[in-house]
Amino acid sequence: MTVVIINAITVPPDSGDELAHRFAARAGAVDGQDGFEGFELLQPTDGRDQWLVVTRWRDQESFQAWMSSPAFAHGHRDAQERAGGEAQKPVSIASEVWTYQPAGGSKPAGA
Repeated sequence: MTVVIINAITVPPDSGDELAHRFAARAGAVDGQDGFEGFELLQPTDGRDQWLVVTRWRDQESFQAWMSSPAFAHGHRDAQERAGGEAQKPVSIASEVWTYQPAGGSKPAGA
């Protein structure tokens, strides 16, 4: 059964653009992982300081396998660090991971 993993990342108000930039720099890094179904980075529009990283996985085991893979470690290094340089300072000041499973909903017309 599909699981939805949400990483709620708290960032200072002036750091959201940098967070989006870092995610864009590693876009597609998880796409080929077994069981991966989708990804979205959601920017708050209501004054909150939490950005949401929403991923969908075939099952919890697929997510756990990715978390313990070398690809996860590699994908979470910034481009500067992957090139042999020093890692950038983190953008976030806190993070929480939430796990859900779909319990209902609808599909857009034509989907």
